[in-house]
Amino acid sequence: MRTLEPRELEIGMMTAAPVQTPIGQILAPANTLVTRQLINRMKLYRVEEVSVYEEESKPVTKTAQEPETHKPVEQPRQPKTHAEESKTHSQKGAASPEYSDFQFAYFACIQKMKDAFTAAADHNEPIDTGDLLTSVSELFRSRNTIIELFDMLYNMRTITDSVYAHCLNVSLISRMIGRWLKLQPHDLDVLTIAGLLHDIGKLKIPEEILNKPGFLSDEEFALVRQHPKYGYEILKNQPDMDPRIKKTALMHHERCDGSGYPTGLSEDFIENFAMIVAIADVYDAMTAARSYRAPLCPFQVISSFEKEGYQKYYTRYILTFLKQIAVAYQSNRVILSDGRGCNIIMLNQNDLSRPIVQLDDNTCIDLSTASKDLYIKAVL
Repeated sequence: MRTLEPRELEIGMMTAAPVQTPIGQILAPANTLVTRQLINRMKLYRVEEVSVYEEESKPVTKTAQEPETHKPVEQPRQPKTHAEESKTHSQKGAASPEYSDFQFAYFACIQKMKDAFTAAADHNEPIDTGDLLTSVSELFRSRNTIIELFDMLYNMRTITDSVYAHCLNVSLISRMIGRWLKLQPHDLDVLTIAGLLHDIGKLKIPEEILNKPGFLSDEEFALVRQHPKYGYEILKNQPDMDPRIKKTALMHHERCDGSGYPTGLSEDFIENFAMIVAIADVYDAMTAARSYRAPLCPFQVISSFEKEGYQKYYTRYILTFLKQIAVAYQSNRVILSDGRGCNIIMLNQNDLSRPIVQLDDNTCIDLSTASKDLYIKAVL
């Protein structure tokens, strides 16, 4: 076995260990055939090194002996590797020109946000929501599917302006949810800006607290919990701004069962757009890396929502979101918690995080009835 950088790989090599991103997400299991698509995807996710078999120790497939008649013999059918069978997923931004275009537009949008947010927070200047909306909408339209969009957002995790990146991600995810809910175009635009501005109040929180590695102290957490109020204070005097945007900044941490903050409102008193942004906010936070854990895969996030119970979120919104996420990733290859690769063949509508999967030996496992220790750990 030897270790190579992605640029040193050759098509036809085989991985000797799972391929992981710098923050622990599995891109491909061991014994995956290296293809051009897989190499591009490694570069996209900034994989630094890959373990591959030496040629003489590379696993080989035994072939059947030809009979004396030299009649062709059908070779044993081998399971397809992830790179071979998941062409659709490999198109989720793995082509570097698309990634470069998205990255350029993403960073340009971040810069516009920084200028607008700081001017509003420090000098009470009006926010040009029309200009921001144009930039966000263009980013949204540049992706053909939700998986492509989420793949691109994943690759923006490394930028240092984490508050702005999170706000932009939440805006894009909120817009996707709004489309699933079939909102009218004007409402969809308002929701997009509400997601973009939801955390503007964090500009009033010291950066050393926002960027602190590890857990916050009780005092620090109490201060962070004030950011919805700070956000509303920044936005309340913005001229010609839809009041739903201002309310979303104030209420996006409220929960339908009254367990949220800063006021502990219940469902009847929470702005609808705040309830949508709340879901996008939690999803983006869970799928981001933390100093104390790797990013969660979509099915782990679905499981977390299921375990927490739907009472915290507006039922129609959370069920629509979770079902659409599960359906979006249904055609993908996944890695189980025990390291085995498999394909999702059917969703369990009452247990979306635990579908029926098929292993490479054609064995099927219904994860909804399997041990709780067996679950989907990564989506490839």
